[in-house]
Amino acid sequence: MPWYVIYTKPKSEIKTARMLEKIGVEVFCPVKKEIRQWSDRKKQFVVPLFTSYVFVRLEEKDRAIVFDVPGVSSYLFWLGKPAMVRQCEIDAIKSWMTNEVINDIQIGHLKPGDHLIIKKGAFKDKKAVVQKIGKRKCKLVLPSLGIFLEAKIDEVCKL
Repeated sequence: MPWYVIYTKPKSEIKTARMLEKIGVEVFCPVKKEIRQWSDRKKQFVVPLFTSYVFVRLEEKDRAIVFDVPGVSSYLFWLGKPAMVRQCEIDAIKSWMTNEVINDIQIGHLKPGDHLIIKKGAFKDKKAVVQKIGKRKCKLVLPSLGIFLEAKIDEVCKL
C-alpha cells in the first residue's frame, strides 16, 4: 500500500492523526519538541514536523474514507495525481527523527578556537572547533570531514 500526504487544517495535525487512527487508517505524523519562552517561564510543546501535513497509508480505493474525519482538507497532489511517498522515504524520516546529532553533553564558557568532541549521533566521537558564538547557537568546524555544523550552545562541551 502506498503512503499519501493529507493536507490538514492549521494546527490540527496531531488531533487529525489520532482520529484517523481511530477509524483504522495507518498514520504517520512526525513530531518534535519545542521549548518556548515567555518573560516568566519556559514551556515545552510537541509540534508537528511538517506543518499542515499528515502521511496516511491505505489502498487507492479507500482514499475517500479520510474525509470522514474533521480536520482533513484534501490530499496533496503532484502532477494531477495524489502525491505518493515511498516507504523508504518514510523510513528515512523515522530514522532522522530518532537520530540526535548532539546530545547529553555539558556546557562551559566557550570561545572561538575551543576544541570539542561530539558525544552522540551521526557525528559521534568527531572533534570540532568552535568558529563563532552567538546568543543561543555556535558554529562548529569538523576538520576531519571539512564541514560546518551549527549547534545550540547548551548541546556542546569542551574537551
